[in-house]
Amino acid sequence: MSIERVVREAAKRLELDRARTLVAVSGGVDSTVLFELLRREGLALVVGHVNHGLRGAESDADEAHVKDLAQTSETPLRVRRVAPLALTEGRTSRTRPTLQEAARRLRYDALYEMAREGDCTRIALAHHGDDQAETVMLRLLRGASPEGLGGIPEQSPDGRIVRPMLAVSREAIEHFARQRGLSWREDDSNRDPRYARARLRNAGWARIAADLNPNWLRAVGDLAEAQRRESEWIAEIVEQAAAERFFPEGEGFRIVPDGWQAMPEALARRLARWLLRAAGMPRDVSRVHILRVVNFLRTARSGSLIELPAGLRLQRERAGFHLGSTSSRPSADSGSPETNC
Repeated sequence: MSIERVVREAAKRLELDRARTLVAVSGGVDSTVLFELLRREGLALVVGHVNHGLRGAESDADEAHVKDLAQTSETPLRVRRVAPLALTEGRTSRTRPTLQEAARRLRYDALYEMAREGDCTRIALAHHGDDQAETVMLRLLRGASPEGLGGIPEQSPDGRIVRPMLAVSREAIEHFARQRGLSWREDDSNRDPRYARARLRNAGWARIAADLNPNWLRAVGDLAEAQRRESEWIAEIVEQAAAERFFPEGEGFRIVPDGWQAMPEALARRLARWLLRAAGMPRDVSRVHILRVVNFLRTARSGSLIELPAGLRLQRERAGFHLGSTSSRPSADSGSPETNC
């Protein structure tokens, strides 16, 4: 199936023909191709560009390129400049986001703001099949929970974020761009070995996967979709159990202490993940933190505590458990910390 048809069917499935869509265009080949494909469908579009300012003059050149693209195609344009480095300064290692996490947070905030200003009900991103496979692989290697293997969804829970090229390979995108004579900007940071995704890409694992299965991208995509559907079904059970066990208290949660020993392991782990994410842990909660929390809820003595990433502390108190920020609650009423991480 051609890339044009794949995106056309995705646009119809995502009802982009009934919406005004902000297309996030970085200037790279992926977002340039996405914009071109959606523009060819005659959709109501607004170009949105976020300048992170991390590459100096190169970032400014990206912005200028996107402005030219919007002007040439006579498409409305919105631009925002953000400062990810500011989010990483003046914080401890426990609470400081990585530069990539900070950039992502500011980028999505800026996209939602531009969408509101442009009267757009959808925000189209250029994630593709290779991004999906890399995301699943990275989460697998980092010890993600089953939900993590769901990868990147085609549409966000609120329906605003859409990814029409998720079933398209990077190879097909680059072939389309060259065939149509499109121009784009190259971002050298995509090959920077300081970033895990770049190291994985540079290792050539995709070539090995293709040798084993020429349709490996579809196989990984099918796995991710199946896992997401299963997780959506299980999420209702987890939400109900969470409402019965976790109660907001101050800036954290009070946790019912009873029943953790007899609880099925699968439910206990999913509840631990729900709790950590609700308390402010990053998107990809690792398996090691989930297991530490479950073990603590089952075995902790009164007065003990563990410290977790994002400045969180889980304490065993006389009346039960409490999870919250290390800066918003005093130490447990007796005993000493179990350990730090």
